[in-house]
Amino acid sequence: MERSITHVAIIGAGAVGGAYGAMLYDADPGCVSFVARGDRLRRLKNRGLLVNGKPYMIHAIDASDASPPADLLIVALKHHQLEEALSEMRQRIGEETAILSLMNGVQSEEQIGGVYGADKVLPAVVVGIDAVRDDNSITYTRRGKIYFGEAGNRPPGARVRRVQALFDRAGIPHETPRDMTRILWWKFMINVGVNQVSAALRAPYAAFQAPGETRELMESAMREVVLLASKLHISLTEADVTEWYAVLRGLNPEGKTSMLQDVEGGRKTEVEMFAGKVIELGRRFGVATPVNERLFDMIRKIEGSYG
Repeated sequence: MERSITHVAIIGAGAVGGAYGAMLYDADPGCVSFVARGDRLRRLKNRGLLVNGKPYMIHAIDASDASPPADLLIVALKHHQLEEALSEMRQRIGEETAILSLMNGVQSEEQIGGVYGADKVLPAVVVGIDAVRDDNSITYTRRGKIYFGEAGNRPPGARVRRVQALFDRAGIPHETPRDMTRILWWKFMINVGVNQVSAALRAPYAAFQAPGETRELMESAMREVVLLASKLHISLTEADVTEWYAVLRGLNPEGKTSMLQDVEGGRKTEVEMFAGKVIELGRRFGVATPVNERLFDMIRKIEGSYG
């Protein structure tokens, strides 16, 4: 009989980390904890989280605490937070720990694996969750779906099966695709489109759910990713752009992407990881990326306007 996951540590108590932390807590209050330092740790200990109006005092561990490592470490941070957080993970990672990064982009798995071993990292993306965080309050109407697994899952290995069983117990929608690399790039394509355009135009999901210039700009940014993926022999096509609408239609029209939330909160965005990465790859492979260059400039200008 395979060993079950009994302890999950989460680094990042934002909208996504907090929402999934609450789902795990509802299934088993003793199975999940947040890992933090300094003011973030004090806020979690003193105030906890309010998720869909329900208070959660999820156990919070100091990153330097030498307590036993987690069976599963979930990383739910912004791109610019990862480098500092790599040291905060150390005490939570043991020989048997699996690491699941729910971060945006296509780079975090490589960064984490470079420090702790690629064999520990299960590539993952989250699609369709509409969580929003305001102070310590998180609201969501859709749980989304976590896609995760090895690069190839034919069949899924023991680590993947253990995480599948955990998510089943917690009622967390999930899927293990045959080609995880393609799914990572599909989510990257989505973020390059909807996250950036929403931030540049201050547009909620409603602006993308009906035909118009906002949707067209999103699609144009996404198609530049499709072109780049072909250079890397990753099978993204125009059909993948269309497939995104099946998810988009189900999102709360008043909901906001994580990058729009960052802009409204006066915080640093992940534009370097999205448009910046597209521009870098475009130069490497000789692919024109004018839409992402425009979005990069627009969003950097917005960041520069913060008081």
